[in-house]
Amino acid sequence: MDNIPIQNANPTVVKAKHEDKVVKIDPSQLVDDLDESEYEYITSAEVFDHIRNLNDPEHPLTLEQLNVVSIDNIHVEDPGNTVHVQFTPTIPHCSMATLIGLTLRVKLLRVLPIRFKVTIEIYPGSHQSEVAVNKQLNDKERVAAALENKHLLDVVNKCISGVDAE
Repeated sequence: MDNIPIQNANPTVVKAKHEDKVVKIDPSQLVDDLDESEYEYITSAEVFDHIRNLNDPEHPLTLEQLNVVSIDNIHVEDPGNTVHVQFTPTIPHCSMATLIGLTLRVKLLRVLPIRFKVTIEIYPGSHQSEVAVNKQLNDKERVAAALENKHLLDVVNKCISGVDAE
């Protein structure tokens, strides 16, 4: 966030549609071998609550305020253990798209039960390098390598810190 040239100096800001508080999950609930009576179903709304207040890397605004994430572009198949999130960069040539996607992935990996396979993608047609960015964001080796970079991990953690601090 420091020393990053701003590409979109005047982004469109939208009013948050969902004013409710972010859902917090007690880490002790993230145990994979719970019996069925303790099973916690995950919904699109809950996933949205986890990512809506993530900070944008360029602006002091949330991803929801910039309309980068919306509940309509989150699909959860709880019985199939899949979460699919599509996000929309603020401009078609946004160089922060990979960083935003990585931040979404890291946040969800930290809060969702490990049984979920998380897919993060750019909303179709909203970015000029959508195929390449999607490939990077969903390649385990590339994500692991990116997170080994201390500077990059610090930036991701700064983007996440806004929601974790509440």
